[in-house]
Amino acid sequence: MLTVREASHRIFAHFGVDRLFGNPGSTELPMLKGMPEGFRYVMGLNEAVVMGMADGFARSSGKPALVNLHSSAGTGHSLGNLFTAYKNNAPVVVTAGQQARSILPYDPFLFAERPTEFPRPYVKFSLEPARAEDVPLALVRAFITALTPPMGPVFVSIPVDDWDRECEMPELPEFTLTTMPDPAALERLAAMLNSAENPALVLGTGVANCHGWDAAIALAEKSGASVWAAPYAARETFPETHPQFAGFLPAWRDQIQKLLDPFDAVLVAGAPVFTYHVEGEGPHWPPHAKLGVLSEDPQHIAALPGGNGVLGNVGAGLAALLGQVSQRPFTGKSHQLITPPEEMTAAHVLKRVAELRPEDAVIVEEAPTARGPEHDTLPITREGGFYTCASGGLGYSLPAAIGIALGQKDKVVAILGDGASMYTIQGLFSARDEKADVSFVVLNNSAYAALTGFSAEFGMNYVPGCDLTGIDFVKLAEAMGVPGKLVDEVSSLDEALSWSFAQKGPSLLDVRIA
Repeated sequence: MLTVREASHRIFAHFGVDRLFGNPGSTELPMLKGMPEGFRYVMGLNEAVVMGMADGFARSSGKPALVNLHSSAGTGHSLGNLFTAYKNNAPVVVTAGQQARSILPYDPFLFAERPTEFPRPYVKFSLEPARAEDVPLALVRAFITALTPPMGPVFVSIPVDDWDRECEMPELPEFTLTTMPDPAALERLAAMLNSAENPALVLGTGVANCHGWDAAIALAEKSGASVWAAPYAARETFPETHPQFAGFLPAWRDQIQKLLDPFDAVLVAGAPVFTYHVEGEGPHWPPHAKLGVLSEDPQHIAALPGGNGVLGNVGAGLAALLGQVSQRPFTGKSHQLITPPEEMTAAHVLKRVAELRPEDAVIVEEAPTARGPEHDTLPITREGGFYTCASGGLGYSLPAAIGIALGQKDKVVAILGDGASMYTIQGLFSARDEKADVSFVVLNNSAYAALTGFSAEFGMNYVPGCDLTGIDFVKLAEAMGVPGKLVDEVSSLDEALSWSFAQKGPSLLDVRIA
């Protein structure tokens, strides 16, 4: 008979897992014993870093990521980025150490009292197997659940003495998890587009999750629709230099109504209707327009405030619609990029990033105050070319950029705010350790400027706790083995960016902006 550890490694291999993201603790040591040859351990110095790297790797590689956490304490450290993984639909299988079964009745040191409840509701499945022999089957179920659309993280708590117990090897199933939209429902969406005089597509993260990039382009070009990115889309949705790209919908209800008012049919694909940031009033879309929604997420359909909802794989649905819509010319307006003044502003820095970045570079973003300038100056033009945090919580994108670099071959450019960077700055150690090909570009305005800028929504002219003056990111990077440069003048910006992009491993720029 096999041990639980041996069976588990066979299961990992079956699901294409060749590495473990973790920060080791005492209750996990038996899991790490006898790791197969070629099975890598990717270490983070904090569990938030571990979870962010695993999320980025899973989303960029297209494979599930395996994480190991340390009982309650490590799980607690990871929760912010576990929440983000849930919002990102990242297929991450989380294992957490638990104390030995024989001493659980005595409230031992470093045990988890109710481990399956701790990560909820931000995991799709959570279990501590009743017997050691049940661990392998629990892992099989966890992987399949994580990969079932809409994908997301799962959690398995494993007592420390389970790994050396004998067990039977469970059957390892082959499976197909794509959910195809109903053909009759797609016919209704096609009829809505064909009857419109001025249709629009609103594309969200689900388009990327379902590999719908090419189908979205083809559908837009055939139907003549204007294309908008859904509010807070966390992946690339459509080439932002395409003439039919109209721009980015904001997370404000009244502004969405205004921008969509010219259209008489709106098809939302891979996003809810809609993601809002503040309270609003009035209709969710123009009353004169017909609304259709295509999503693989049942909650997008369940929360739909009217219109026609269709559940199923977004990429497959868009491809099927292509054969049903009528050909028409595009007559809408195109999103216009800008050339800002040559000053040390986020807009100018991002414009130079756009001009100098390597071909096929992947952009990872977590700089809330620079999101608007990014839309105006740094277009995303390739499939797999953009990642950000769907939850809005900071501390994701620095470690995620490392995981994304490990999951695919192209250069990663991480556009980070100074405040966001400090949540998981110790991730630079992992970047050095893994030789991750990432250029970290820190837009340093010495403040939580997104918060001070948003304070006007609540009638405030001062927000305490937002001054970040005095952080030296070059010294922080060099202390962890990552080369860095300070950029505080326009004249040195291009040289510094070119230096960073030419590196074959991690580098950091501390860019001082107004």
